[in-house]
Amino acid sequence: MKVKFYVLSDNDDTLIGMRLVGIKGEVIHDRPLLLKRLGEVMRDNDIGIVLITTKLIEMAPNVISELKLRAGHTLLVEIPDRHGHSKIGESIDAYVSKAIGVSLEGGK
Repeated sequence: MKVKFYVLSDNDDTLIGMRLVGIKGEVIHDRPLLLKRLGEVMRDNDIGIVLITTKLIEMAPNVISELKLRAGHTLLVEIPDRHGHSKIGESIDAYVSKAIGVSLEGGK
């Protein structure tokens, strides 16, 4: 079974780059459309990995964290925006903290 990727991006540059390697996707600029399309993509049994830019995750962090915890067959993966800005470490800490119920703040 092949795992299909899909990208949800906040900019054309990322989408074009992903299309060059054969990954389909779309550009989204507002929260309502993001939530609608994310729900549809997560229900698509042909898609195994959804790549989503940091800026889009910041539009709906609680919804996306919940999807990561409850997603059955689909993996949500954060990718940095085109400028390389990402809070992926913070996202991973929050995700793991929520999953295990223990804060991983480490004295910050």
